[in-house]
Amino acid sequence: MIKELAITEHPVSACVPPNYRVTLRCRAKGSGLLQYQWFQSEDEEVPGATQPDLVITAKKTQVYVCRVNDKHSNCVFSEWVKVKVWQILRADIPLTWQGQPQIVVHPRSVTIKHNEELKLLSIAFGIPPPRYQWYLNGNLLQDQTKETLLIKKADKDHQGTYLCSVSNVLEETWTEPAEVNIEPPNKTTTGRCYATDKVALLIGNLNYSNHPNLIAPMMDVHELANLLQTLNFRVVSLLNTTKEEMTAAIQEYVKLLDKGVYALFYYAGHGYENSGRNYLVPIDAPQPYRRENCISVQRTMQQMQEKHTALNVVLLDTCRKWYNKDCAPSEVKPLVPFGNTVYGYATSEDAEAYEVQDGSRSSGIFTKYLNKHILLEEKVTHVLEQVSEDLGRDPLIIGKQVMEIKHTLNEPRALTDRVCTTGHTVELRERNLNWSRANELPERRVLKFPCGTEVELSFSALFSNMITVFATVKKTGWKTMDCSVSLQSTPVMEDVFSSSDDSTGGMGSLLLSGSDDADCSLRLSGLQKLKRNLILKVDLHYTSMDSRQRMVESKQEDIGKPLVAKCELHKSAKPLERREGKVMAATFQAPPQRATTPLGQPCRPSTRKAENAREHNEPEENDESELLNLAFRSLGQKSTCT
Repeated sequence: MIKELAITEHPVSACVPPNYRVTLRCRAKGSGLLQYQWFQSEDEEVPGATQPDLVITAKKTQVYVCRVNDKHSNCVFSEWVKVKVWQILRADIPLTWQGQPQIVVHPRSVTIKHNEELKLLSIAFGIPPPRYQWYLNGNLLQDQTKETLLIKKADKDHQGTYLCSVSNVLEETWTEPAEVNIEPPNKTTTGRCYATDKVALLIGNLNYSNHPNLIAPMMDVHELANLLQTLNFRVVSLLNTTKEEMTAAIQEYVKLLDKGVYALFYYAGHGYENSGRNYLVPIDAPQPYRRENCISVQRTMQQMQEKHTALNVVLLDTCRKWYNKDCAPSEVKPLVPFGNTVYGYATSEDAEAYEVQDGSRSSGIFTKYLNKHILLEEKVTHVLEQVSEDLGRDPLIIGKQVMEIKHTLNEPRALTDRVCTTGHTVELRERNLNWSRANELPERRVLKFPCGTEVELSFSALFSNMITVFATVKKTGWKTMDCSVSLQSTPVMEDVFSSSDDSTGGMGSLLLSGSDDADCSLRLSGLQKLKRNLILKVDLHYTSMDSRQRMVESKQEDIGKPLVAKCELHKSAKPLERREGKVMAATFQAPPQRATTPLGQPCRPSTRKAENAREHNEPEENDESELLNLAFRSLGQKSTCT
């Protein structure tokens, strides 16, 4: 009697982050040996997928189906399933995740005008995919059952607190609440402005050679970069830069600007102010520091403005203290009144900016509230006003830190404005090429060792100058067992976050994330210092089944100049510098081990302050101008980068 061929277990759809390994299962019953074949479209077979289980590394959203044949040439198909991939940079998936809903994007509070479109977004991973149900003020919204809550014309009845229930067969969880305010019809909101492109440069300095180390800039830069990317900004994010590297990075960033572009520059680290001019302190600035060792914010803004951008935003999470009270004030060259500049200062004149610690997580208190509001669809100055109000209500810094906003904005421009490239396609193509150079990762590859073992190398980046290499044993040789892998780089690139103390500001899990099943990882930072191709040495350790001895085989792989290394920022560094009439080689000290800071402290003062240890330390303004001009002339002869 012939058994009827039938599917007994259908595969299950999934919603996962990029590069997540998903197993699709199909089971059937029938006569004799059953044959399986997986498809990723109606007529496209998945190569080699002839087992009941299909294991894939999800790259993009794709549909799958499995066909089962018996020996009588009968066939039956499973149900179609979709593996949906959300391209989200930060995906905190626990190692022990079993598929229960994991919310990665919470809805954000917004203020909109009467009769405007209301859109709230919640995204969660899950296996099977999560179901969504939205609530307003605790009341279920019958027709709002998707990731995006959409109300075409919102009125006062739609104002209130929104929550979304996210669930699958394993678990139910809830988003954070989002407050929605509906403005009266006569209240003005953002107009119909647009950008031809959006470009952001984010710099966080934390490991100083001659000044107190910081913790928060790493997390602050990472989170702000992710938020700006959701607003369609091209983002270059750098950690721990010297004076020459900062100068080169800013100069190359300015090359990405053009008419109609929205430009945003953010800095977190030590800094100071004197006579209305702000200075950013690089990690190699000496003690005591001088102006020629630092970066002038106003000069940076002037370079941005000269490109005739539509909007220039400078956000500074740094102190504005200056301790040399006797020095004569210097003249600050005024900007051309284009009506497009916005300064957001973390603190007021002659005051300090603070970091806050919540358990192991550190954040600049200004950036904490900036990240809370930056996605609001409002004029950028209105967004900063809400940041200022929240900061002013924070009990930890009342009487210590007050945000300041300066601007000449004469149009209702918002960071959420759409990008319109019509009439600017030539500039856009050139910008695409230049920007991609600083953000290009090496391609994933498989190394085949003589013993038959195959090791896959994959790569991820949290910052434009930090790369993590993952090595995973994908196939074990016929006569090998107990395989392990180790990685080394040539040249040796220092990992400034490898110290044993918890000084990553809460980013420890992120620094290690990227490939849950990797057998080995190697994190390399300071890629802007790389002067030649990066060579990886992969050592495979295994036990030979013939000799029962431990063996080692090695391979070297050239991965070129990844990420910002392609920009060759180091080429703008001056080979010689003059000090006190003598000529000496310019040297840069490696950052020392960071001092441990006790956790659990709610507020730490003076963390963004560069200290001036000498009483009379007022350099000539011409010193800085000459040095910058020399650096810019040198940079102009080098290759372009983003």
